[in-house]
Amino acid sequence: MHVVVLGAGIVGLQSAWHLRLKGHRVTVCDPDVAGGATYAAAGMLAPVSEVQFGQERLYPLLVAARREYPRLVEEVGRATDLPTGFLDNGTLLIGGDRSDLERVRDHARVHTEYGLNIQRLATQEIQQREPFLNARIAGGFAAPDDAQVDPRVLCVALRDALSRELDPTEFPGVGPAVEWVAERVERVTGSADGPYAVHTDGGTEWAADRVVVACGMGCTSLNGILSDLSLDLRPVYGDILRLRPRDPVGADRKPVLSSTIRATILGRQVYLVPRDDGEIVVGATVREDGLDGIHAGGVHELLEDAITVLPALRHFEIADITARARPVSPDDIPYVGLIPKAPGILVSAGYSRHGILLAPLGARLGAALLSGETLSSEDAELLAAMNPGRIEREAAPNHSLTQKGPANGNHHR
Repeated sequence: MHVVVLGAGIVGLQSAWHLRLKGHRVTVCDPDVAGGATYAAAGMLAPVSEVQFGQERLYPLLVAARREYPRLVEEVGRATDLPTGFLDNGTLLIGGDRSDLERVRDHARVHTEYGLNIQRLATQEIQQREPFLNARIAGGFAAPDDAQVDPRVLCVALRDALSRELDPTEFPGVGPAVEWVAERVERVTGSADGPYAVHTDGGTEWAADRVVVACGMGCTSLNGILSDLSLDLRPVYGDILRLRPRDPVGADRKPVLSSTIRATILGRQVYLVPRDDGEIVVGATVREDGLDGIHAGGVHELLEDAITVLPALRHFEIADITARARPVSPDDIPYVGLIPKAPGILVSAGYSRHGILLAPLGARLGAALLSGETLSSEDAELLAAMNPGRIEREAAPNHSLTQKGPANGNHHR
């Protein structure tokens, strides 16, 4: 079966991977592989520290998705000799002062109610774990089950693995190497059950037995059989920084940070994600102002709060500042399911700020659904939670964007 995947972000690439492992011939269409929201993302795999108030339906998906990563990393690691960027380093949730710490405690109570692994730490314990943190930190908690992955590194590895001819003795039933089309899809035509014709802005046409729509906000502008695809999506922008030490990290020089830090400073949230090479990712603003460029005020607050948490950052260089739009659904849960009027087309979009974490779960379940496989009861329940039709049946509040403080959008996530 030939499957055309629209979009080569983290969701599209992992969808292509799972489809290829099932023996399908796969073509991926995107002029900018991993260049959208995936390129900007910090890559926190944080089912514990990411859970917010009122997200009872989301947290089982986050926890299940976290369990997908060891297998994904192992499989991709067997297919390529490139690094995957995965690091099992946990998260520290800290408060700058007593008021901030009380907010962190409120957050931790939610984790406890959900049965998630969260451990209270005294200030001295935090300093022992991370001696370069500000000594005035009021206290916090540890989320040891959290991890991280560098999305840029992972996507390079995924593309390489998808492009290689794989040994069928190591990957039984694997399909051929993926074909890449550096063009944007404009429309999809064909009968309801297929086959379909995928038309690109370069004037080419690709025949497909099945189609995966994984092009983020681009899902809302497709024509043809997808012209009335009704997905409640809106762009939520985020600014994110990458800082690197002036002296490279090596055998004789250790990084200044080992755990991912999620801090509350003066009521604002900021996270610091350390990489193996000493780089630290700082993010991220959450704004709905329509500004495609970088927001100066948001970047100022990010740097100010990050340096408050980790004073050594004052001596780092700014390697990169990026702004991208995240495709957000009203309840922060992605849309993964077949289109009723075209059951040979799968939509996999709206992953909000959890795209890197949720991608392997949505990709695996979507590939199984598109292939007509029978799902386990657990997988069927997870997939049902992501049914695109759920928004039409109920009005779901957007808890993740309910924020305290000034309404200028410059809050960090």
